[in-house]
Amino acid sequence: MPYIIGVKFRNVGKVYYFDPVDFAIKYHDHVIVETARGVEYGTVVLTKTEIAEEKVTQPLKQVLRMATEEDTVHEQENREKEKEAYRICKQKIAEHNLDMKLIEAEYTFDDSKLLFYFTADGRIDFRDLVKDLAGVFRTRIELRQIGVRDETKILGGIGTCGRPLCCHTWLTEFAPVSIKMAKDQNLSLNPAKISGTCGRLMCCLKNEADTYAYLNKNLPARGDYVTTPDGLHGDVQSVNILRQTVKVIVETGEDEKELQEFHVDEITFIPKAKKQKLQQEKQQKGEGRKEKAGKGQKQPLPAAEAPSPDSPQENRESEQKPQEGEPKSARRRRPKKAQNPEREQAADTAAQRGGAGEAPAKAEPRREQDGGEAPENTEKKKKRRRRHHKGPKNGDAAHAAEPQHGGADSE
Repeated sequence: MPYIIGVKFRNVGKVYYFDPVDFAIKYHDHVIVETARGVEYGTVVLTKTEIAEEKVTQPLKQVLRMATEEDTVHEQENREKEKEAYRICKQKIAEHNLDMKLIEAEYTFDDSKLLFYFTADGRIDFRDLVKDLAGVFRTRIELRQIGVRDETKILGGIGTCGRPLCCHTWLTEFAPVSIKMAKDQNLSLNPAKISGTCGRLMCCLKNEADTYAYLNKNLPARGDYVTTPDGLHGDVQSVNILRQTVKVIVETGEDEKELQEFHVDEITFIPKAKKQKLQQEKQQKGEGRKEKAGKGQKQPLPAAEAPSPDSPQENRESEQKPQEGEPKSARRRRPKKAQNPEREQAADTAAQRGGAGEAPAKAEPRREQDGGEAPENTEKKKKRRRRHHKGPKNGDAAHAAEPQHGGADSE
C-alpha cells in the first residue's frame, strides 16, 4: 500500500495529498510540491501514513524537495508583495468604477501568477482591469469570483459563540446545511439566531445533526396522542430531546386536564419511523386501488371494431358533434339533419320504389338549423295570412266558386 502526506498551502483551505518519496518528513515541516497552479510552498499537516490503494486519487504527485531557509524567506517576501498588490488593485477597481469587492491578493511561490479574489452580485466585465494590472505587475493576472462563505473563510472573525470562526480555523470544506437541521435540534427559526457571520446558516448545525436525528427517532412529535403508564391518554405538549423526556396534557376526569412529564420509555405511542412507514404503505395501497379502478373503466373501441357510419343514428350523432379545429361560427351555420324517423322511413320506401321502376316520391323540403320550415312553405303561409286579413280578390272568388277537382259537376 502507498504512503501519503497531507499538505496545506494556506492557514485555511483543503488538505492535499502527495507522495513523500524517501524524505523524512515531520509534522509542520515545509515542503516544495508541484500543483496545477505551479510550484508551491506548503506546510505538512498529516505525517507519513499508509493508505489503501483504491482510496488514492491518481495520479499522486511527489514531493519535490524539503523547503530551505531561502524558500521560507522568499515566501515571506511574497506575503509583503501581496499587500502592495492588494492596494494597487483596489485603486484600479475604483478608477474603472467596477461594482466588486476585493478580498485578497495571492502570489504563487515561483511568481508566475498573481491571483485576486473578489465578490460581486453579478457578472463583472473586468477585461480592461486585467490589462492595466498586467501592465503594472508584468506577470500573469487571474481574477476569481468567490461567494460570501469563502469571503468569511478568508477574512475570519468571531462567531456568536465567542470563538474564532470554524471555517477560518479548522474547517477544510463546507458541508451542506439545511433548515431541517435547525428544526430537528428544536432551535428558534429566527434567521438572526441561526445564521453565521456570512449571512448563511451556521456550519455548526451540521456537527450535531446526526446525533439529533438519532435521538428524535425515539421521541413522539408535538400533538401526538400517547398513553401514559397509568392508562390515561393525552397529547404531547413539548419534548426535551437531550433528556429524552416528554410533557403530556393528560385528561384526568371530566373537563379536567393536567400537565405531566414522563420519560420516553414510560409512554406508549407510534414512533416516527413506523408512522412514516405506515403512511408510505397507505399511499402505495391508494395508488394500487386507483390503478385497478382505471383498469375497470370501459375502454374505447379500437378503430377496426368501431361501428360503421352507414347507420342513420350514428351518422346523425357524428354530424351534430363539432369537428376539431372548426371555428365556432361554422359550427352554428352547419344545418342539422331531420331527426324524424317516419320521414326517414318514407324516404327509404321512396328510394326502394325508385329502384323498382316507379316514380320516386317528392322529397320534403329540408328544415333550416333553427328548426323552422323551408323558405317556400314560409312564403305560402305569409300569402294565406294576407288573404285572410285583406279579403278574397276577384280571381280568388271565382276560383273558389269552381267545383273541386274530382267532385260532381252541377247539372
